[in-house]
Amino acid sequence: MMLKRALLIVDMQNDFCPKGALGIKEGDKIIPVINKYIKIFSKASLPIFITRDWHPKVTKHFKQFGGVWPKHCVQNTKSAAFHPDLNIPKNAIILSKGMDPEKDSYSAFQASDSNGTELFNLLKIFGVEEIYIGGLATDYCVRWSSLDALKHGFKVKVLMDAIKGVNLKPRDSDEAIEEIVSRGAKKITFDKLPKI
Repeated sequence: MMLKRALLIVDMQNDFCPKGALGIKEGDKIIPVINKYIKIFSKASLPIFITRDWHPKVTKHFKQFGGVWPKHCVQNTKSAAFHPDLNIPKNAIILSKGMDPEKDSYSAFQASDSNGTELFNLLKIFGVEEIYIGGLATDYCVRWSSLDALKHGFKVKVLMDAIKGVNLKPRDSDEAIEEIVSRGAKKITFDKLPKI
C-alpha cells in the first residue's frame, strides 16, 4: 500500500527572495518547479502545507533585539506576503511560525494554522506518513523542518530542485543536506517523482 503523502512548502515569502530584507540568491528561481509539485499534489487531492515566517515587530530573532537576522517577514506587511508567482491552491493549509518573540522557530513543526493547530497534529489528522519538502532556506527552515519530521517518524523526501540556501558559510546548504540524508531522508527531483 502506498504511503499517504503531503507536500510541505517552506517560507516562499518576498523577504526571502531577491530584493527582500533577507533575499536568498536566486530564491525566486525555484518557484516554477514548486508550482509543478503543487499541481501534481493538488491533482491527487493530497494535502499541501505552506509555512510562513510571521514575526512580531519586536522579537529576539532580529539583530536589533539581540538575534542574528535583519528585520524580516513582519506580520501583515508586503514583505511577509508569499511571492506573487507562487500558485497557492485554495485548499492549501497556511501555517505561521516565529510569532513567539522569545523563539527563532525555524521548523515547520513550530508552526500552526489559523485555528492554532500545529503541523504535527494536522499531519496525524490527514494520516500523512511521508512528507515532500521544498522552499527556503535549505540551511535553516528546510533543514530544521526535515530533521523534526524525521524525529517524529515521518519519511522525508527533500525536493533538491525546489530549495535554495542562505549560505552564511559557503557549505552550509551542502552540510544541511548531508545531515538530513544521514538521518534517513531521501533526495528527489521532479523528473524522478514517483507516481503520486
